[in-house]
Amino acid sequence: MAPPLSRRSLLQAGALTAAATAAHLPTAAAAPGVPAAPAALPAPAAWTVRPFGLDEVALGPGVFADKRELMLDHARGYDVNRLLQVFRANAGLPTGDAVAPGGWEGLDGEANGNLRGHYTGHFMTMLAQSWASTGEQVFTDRLRHMTDALTEVREALRRDPVVRATAGRFGTAAEQPRGSYQYVDLPAGVLGGATAVTVSAWVRPAHAGNWARILDCGDNTTRYLYLAARNADGVPRFAITTGGPGAEQGLNGTAALPLDRWSHLAVTIADGTGVLYVDGVEVARNTAMTLTPAALGTPVNNWLGRSNFPADPVFAGAFDAFDLWSRALSATEIAALRDNRAADSPAGRGDLVSYSFDETGGTAFADESGRGLTATLRRTWGAPSHPGFLAAYPETQFIELESMTGSDYTRVWAPYYTAHKILRGLLDAHLATGDTRALDLASGMGDWMHSRLSKLPGATLQRMWGIFSSGEFGGIVEAIVDLHTLTGKAEHLALARLFDLDRLIDACAANTDVLDGLHANQHIPIFTGYVRLYDATGEERYLTAARNFWDMVVPHRMYGIGGTSTGEFWRARDAVAGTIGATTAETCCAYNLLKLSRTLFFHEQAPKYMDYYERALHNQVLGSKQDRADAEKPLVTYFIGLTPGHVRDYTPKQGTTCCEGTGMESATKYQDSVYFRTADDRALYVNLFSPSTLTWAEKGLTVTQTTRYPAEQGTTLTFAGSGAAFELRLRVPAWATAGFRVTVNGAAVAGTATPGGYFTVARTWRGGDVVRISVPFRLRVERALDDPTLQTLFLGPVNLVARDPSTDLLRLALYGNAGLSGDLLPSLTPMAGNPLHFTLGSTVFAPFAEGTEDPTHAYFRRAEPRVVFGNSDSGIANPARSDGTTLLDEIWAGAPFAGKNALVARVRSTVDAWVGAGLLGAADGRTVVSTAQRATYAR
Repeated sequence: MAPPLSRRSLLQAGALTAAATAAHLPTAAAAPGVPAAPAALPAPAAWTVRPFGLDEVALGPGVFADKRELMLDHARGYDVNRLLQVFRANAGLPTGDAVAPGGWEGLDGEANGNLRGHYTGHFMTMLAQSWASTGEQVFTDRLRHMTDALTEVREALRRDPVVRATAGRFGTAAEQPRGSYQYVDLPAGVLGGATAVTVSAWVRPAHAGNWARILDCGDNTTRYLYLAARNADGVPRFAITTGGPGAEQGLNGTAALPLDRWSHLAVTIADGTGVLYVDGVEVARNTAMTLTPAALGTPVNNWLGRSNFPADPVFAGAFDAFDLWSRALSATEIAALRDNRAADSPAGRGDLVSYSFDETGGTAFADESGRGLTATLRRTWGAPSHPGFLAAYPETQFIELESMTGSDYTRVWAPYYTAHKILRGLLDAHLATGDTRALDLASGMGDWMHSRLSKLPGATLQRMWGIFSSGEFGGIVEAIVDLHTLTGKAEHLALARLFDLDRLIDACAANTDVLDGLHANQHIPIFTGYVRLYDATGEERYLTAARNFWDMVVPHRMYGIGGTSTGEFWRARDAVAGTIGATTAETCCAYNLLKLSRTLFFHEQAPKYMDYYERALHNQVLGSKQDRADAEKPLVTYFIGLTPGHVRDYTPKQGTTCCEGTGMESATKYQDSVYFRTADDRALYVNLFSPSTLTWAEKGLTVTQTTRYPAEQGTTLTFAGSGAAFELRLRVPAWATAGFRVTVNGAAVAGTATPGGYFTVARTWRGGDVVRISVPFRLRVERALDDPTLQTLFLGPVNLVARDPSTDLLRLALYGNAGLSGDLLPSLTPMAGNPLHFTLGSTVFAPFAEGTEDPTHAYFRRAEPRVVFGNSDSGIANPARSDGTTLLDEIWAGAPFAGKNALVARVRSTVDAWVGAGLLGAADGRTVVSTAQRATYAR
């Protein structure tokens, strides 16, 4: 019986139709409450192998399903309005009670939150993948809610900011949300050339930002007057100057204004004396204030909430009544303002200007002084350069990047990287739910970026993309090529090519290694994009550069767990031991190398790509996720330190980092590369041994893989459905030197399985067919390329780490009971009832993949002080050559041995050579040989 159609196949036709008609994108969404089936982008013609969708591969019980469920709890439970808060604030929209996530997503986070918005894109991708994998409507509901909000945000950004009314001290007030960059623009002449003045303002600060202005009137940073809610000491300050900060005549308060409470501030200047009042009480007096507003003439900039100093923060909070008088009010009149609006006080309304802020909409504030000086609500950065702009911060970072010559992430932090995450999230939301509004938002972003970048000279683009951090653009090329696939817009393909970093592409295409000193994660994802540009253009240099680049990283800059980078950067080729530290193996790097590996495999089925995939997936990626649930945090590492005794940090930095974002994605797509199919559907690749069920609708069958791998050394494939003829290509891991055996319905399949290759079984497959694969593991070491005595331990695909609090390298001897096969496992003792856990002496070894907070040792110092065979100690010191190779290393390099006699023969010939070279005494050599003869060996 044919299996049911997958959710994917139900929408496949719709996806292709969308691609054909997307040049005129509708704005309506798919029917609310009716989740669409996940769709797939059409596979490029250049792909000789193609993936299955997440909805076509269901995870079975096991470590991957367990880890995913922990992340699904986060995807279900986290309040997405917190993520949307920064977008809504930037657009001047109500944010409700939502609190921004903080960390990289908050204005108080690293580099002033200059990367905010990126995490929302990651979260949308996670939700899309979660829906595709599980079919739970909660994920599509959340995606639609986020798409609703982002559609509203873009619309708000397209128009002038609108007054936000809030409860005031006396009635209605005007709210200035933090992150909106809104201020009140007062007309020129507001000061009226007055020779005396009173400033009166009711304010409710929402943030303790030093130097945030209540009032600032000036031409520049030389001639101005201001009233700040906080100075550098956190107290109110008034100042006036015609000679810059050093010539300011000022008044300082004595205490900070309380946050989220109304305070009244007033300043009077007359006859050389200035007085500052807070809540009707005099707090400062300066009898040497010779300057008055008249000294400033008619300032060009007259603002409420904005400073003439660009680096100062915009005032966040609310304004109620604001008045200016052309005289100094008395202390009694000031005191009366504490409990009354100016209009209801003895002083009356300000005669220079008077704003009550009673407006509940629109873009302007009426002046009730009688002078008609209507004020206007504005953004500090103006308006977007294109209606497609969408971000959680102003367009200023994109603008400033175009003139930067060096990195400064406190000014500009990878704006196109953040744009990539948002774009990717929108594309994934569209493909998951069929919501065409998400595609419209994505297409608009593409149009906006093209309108910006296409105007810039090529040299400017090359300079921008070469700047560390500020110029980082992540995987945006891949996303834009995908966008072009859906929209067909020529501008979108042209946009993708504007991100060419020619010096890097050309060097890698020529196989010239220039990676030393480069930021790793800034460059890995761009090569996945360049492969996709090859798919779209046929330009060979993109694909050649990406292939060569991958070979420069794997294995030359790779740690045993599959990670790369130290302190986020690459060092010299083959420098591994010399780079190990507390900040090795940034988790994003593994995520992006996996993406690049699978994309390269679509073009060339080199087993090395899937060997790497298994290594990184089973070790760094699994081990980067803590083994506990948390609705508020994804619990994913940023760095994985490989220093002795390192304890993983699953709540890195201040939160909402790039690695937590990619970690959310990784944990909801573990099954994306288990199975591939050839473009002609004549072969099925089984790349990973993972419990799962493949629904291959085109063939009318399912393949269920049942295994506890890697706790089980093999797997079973069971077929169901109608008959279909194709080749089954089973990956033979490069480490599988102990054999690889395949049976079909109990009968052995003839053929040679070569480690680091694929084993092919060709037949007509029918329901009920069972394929059994046996892959015996051996314990082996992998040596650091630059220090062979620094080693890491593997059992099959599993990196075994020692759990020990010591911060010194452990010194381990492993040859003591090595088997004739060369397997080191007999030297370890299995822990009963705890698969893949062992002891060596008092030291416990466990899989790296376990997300615990135990101190671990991924690397150790190999130390074999004496020659030991089969646990028989010869008493002879284990000599070493000048390069560090020991006698035992050279003996065991000949493994596997057919039997004990073969091993003894190897011992004798090696001893003879070392005696002849003067590296071992003859008598000691005879003792070594006799010990080998007496010993008993495991197989």
